[in-house]
Amino acid sequence: MERMEILLEKAIQIHEKEPKLAQRYVELARHIGMKARVRIPRKYRRLICRSCKQFIHPGCTLRVRVKSGGVKHITFTCLRCGQIVRVPVEKRRVDRAASSSKQRTQSF
Repeated sequence: MERMEILLEKAIQIHEKEPKLAQRYVELARHIGMKARVRIPRKYRRLICRSCKQFIHPGCTLRVRVKSGGVKHITFTCLRCGQIVRVPVEKRRVDRAASSSKQRTQSF
């Protein structure tokens, strides 16, 4: 898993200069994960297109849009294959039990 993270970090760093080498790093990381039967960490998982398995980098090969119609969500579009991924955006919930206990302790 550590080796996968190193390869994916290097892919992020080198993508703009050498996109083919960055893609090779992603392929190696995927193969290591499959061989060891380990999932790619979530923060890196979104950087690989589920459809074409290519490395996607925001601004170069990935379009990111925030949509507010109905349920607010973020739309990620792969510019190589056109795959669209929608991620819902949830409002932050305030833990009422924790906030009310803070208020009670402050009143004493």
